[in-house]
Amino acid sequence: DSGLRFHYVAAGERGKPLMLLLHGFPEFWYSWRHQLREFKSEYRVVALDLRGYGETDAPSHKEYYKLDCLITDIKDILESLGYNKCVLVGHDWGGMIAWLVAICYPEMVTKLIVVNFPHPSVFTEYILRHPSQLIKSGYYFFFQMPWFPEFMFTLNDFKILKNLFTSQATGIGRKGCRLTAEDIEAYLYVFSQPGALTGPINHYRNIFSCLPLQHHEVVMPTLLLWGERDAFMEVEMAEMTRIYVKNHFRLTILSEASHWLQQDQPDIVNKLIWTFLKEETTRKRE
Repeated sequence: DSGLRFHYVAAGERGKPLMLLLHGFPEFWYSWRHQLREFKSEYRVVALDLRGYGETDAPSHKEYYKLDCLITDIKDILESLGYNKCVLVGHDWGGMIAWLVAICYPEMVTKLIVVNFPHPSVFTEYILRHPSQLIKSGYYFFFQMPWFPEFMFTLNDFKILKNLFTSQATGIGRKGCRLTAEDIEAYLYVFSQPGALTGPINHYRNIFSCLPLQHHEVVMPTLLLWGERDAFMEVEMAEMTRIYVKNHFRLTILSEASHWLQQDQPDIVNKLIWTFLKEETTRKRE
């Protein structure tokens, strides 16, 4: 309905149950490459470029990136793919969107899988009480400035972007699947296009307009996966998320893994997702 053109990459036969994958920042559909291959045997797996990212249209004004618009995008995409429900998977900012879609359109989500992002209400409550998380989320505030954050990302041949994935502080650790030179090249190619950073950063320029939430409860079976060595999100928020899920809730924290969990530990992540998908979720909670 927005009139925007969305780019996605799909694997698996049409007509199989839909698994919809929502990436984080600063990423694009490619962050789900391991999952596209893994789940195509039983699902129609669709990895999206979110509004403003990659080859998806990027409206110029920041107003067009409010969370309401992003939630409606997912609803519209589901329908235009010919489905009325899906397994919804989100990482980081895509995790935030996935939580909100599950809260606003519960009938559309059969199972919810979120990677390294807590329930949005946990996030807003926690950040106000824990200065350490406020500092880790400092980039949310930095991104409120016009044009300057985009400029910073381009310096030294996109050094900040490379460092996010590869540095000791924020990147994939020694025991993870490090990004190859080709992987890094793919990220640099996408984000070095003219204006390619403005859409992604505009997502953050609206965050304060829509939180806190009116509704909180998540009613479908939910899996939360968390890399404990996440440089941006404190692990305490993962356990606190449990109180908002009024159904079967499974939390797995991987001790050696980073924020980029589905790329860092793809085999373990895929295995945990399969286990969750095949579980009969008649039991209420764990």
